[in-house]
Amino acid sequence: MQITTNKINSANAKINAAITRNTLDTNIEKIAKQLSKDAKVPGFRKGKVPMDAVKKQYGDRLVQDAEAQALRDLLNVGLKEMGIAPDSLIGEPQVTKFEKNDNGIEVEVTIATRPSIELGDYIALVPEFTKPVIADDAIIARIQELAGAQAAFVTVDEARPLANGDTALIDFEGFVDGVAFEGGKAENFSLTLGSAQFIPGFEEQVIGLSKGDEKTIDVTFPENYGGEKLAGKPASFKVKVHAIQTKEAVVLDDELAKKMLPGFEDANLAMLKEKVKEQLEGEEMSKLYNDELKPNLMEHFVATFTIDLPDFIVEQEIDMALNKKAREMSEKEIAQLRDNADKVKELRETFRDDACRAVKATFIVDALAKAENISVNEQELMQTIYYEAMQMGQDPAAVYKNYQESGYLPAIQMAMIEDRVLSKLLNDKIK
Repeated sequence: MQITTNKINSANAKINAAITRNTLDTNIEKIAKQLSKDAKVPGFRKGKVPMDAVKKQYGDRLVQDAEAQALRDLLNVGLKEMGIAPDSLIGEPQVTKFEKNDNGIEVEVTIATRPSIELGDYIALVPEFTKPVIADDAIIARIQELAGAQAAFVTVDEARPLANGDTALIDFEGFVDGVAFEGGKAENFSLTLGSAQFIPGFEEQVIGLSKGDEKTIDVTFPENYGGEKLAGKPASFKVKVHAIQTKEAVVLDDELAKKMLPGFEDANLAMLKEKVKEQLEGEEMSKLYNDELKPNLMEHFVATFTIDLPDFIVEQEIDMALNKKAREMSEKEIAQLRDNADKVKELRETFRDDACRAVKATFIVDALAKAENISVNEQELMQTIYYEAMQMGQDPAAVYKNYQESGYLPAIQMAMIEDRVLSKLLNDKIK
């Protein structure tokens, strides 16, 4: 067997080989000899089966096993010649050429390996930043918002018109083309003005009415309204206001703090303000990290580091992007592509830059995670998926199984690792 190796770069290599007929015949003899020890052939005792009988019964299988053994041998020899450790391979080696002839088989095997990355002083690439400062009025506003949500409704006794933010107790009945429609009537309905609870235009016309007022409100149902009989139709509602309600005024004092911090015996207003401040800081930090710092830092890493990318990984990423695009296309668009190979190739190439960036980012995160000793184990991955599924009211076990069967778990795990790596690097640079 003649072997030629070509280590293209730190991520890609090729092995070309001519597997001779003699090599295949030798492999067939070895495999047949091994099979003869356990083969069950009618007319012969176990362990006494002649080689000719074994070859006759297992003919095609012997050839396939002999070829597979030859491929394994040439791969082992090729990797050794190039100094590539088997555990550094990414995915299975791709047999990109397998041509049989009278003399044997011409073979080409394409190999992808984990690329080498020189991180250097990567810490210096992480920018310093100042922790968000929470203003006192923002703290007060949040306390009032939280307390207001729990406050009781009180009826307004004074004679005044409804304003935005008030809650109106109303009767209403809706009509389309002069005919009352199903589900369009209610009595003593509690409607908070400005909540966008009703169709556009309804609440705005209730504003300004007073207790005891009656009015016919004209609106138009949205085109995308759920009921087909009502979608896009003009309608009128007869409305009567019974009462005006507002939330009980919030008093910022120690008593309020005790209500809002039931787990703290010594709760007071100062403590409440501090707890709310911490909450707001966390929200601002999360927004700053996710909307600005993390994306910018990842882009900076991608632009800074030079990495050899495994070709077949990039091609796989492009294929996934192309398939996603195809799912979004109309039947007509797909038919046009199906009949035009050049157009498919042109469309496919539009995804190359993004695919290269995504693959490059993955290897950078992997290298940084190793440098920072950060990982996400299977238990942590499962817990995260279960928690998010429960938050969305879904069956956690079913969601996890779906991700597992769809092959999404590695991507979710890598996203978690990326989040932890970038958070760790940024946390160390807070002023």
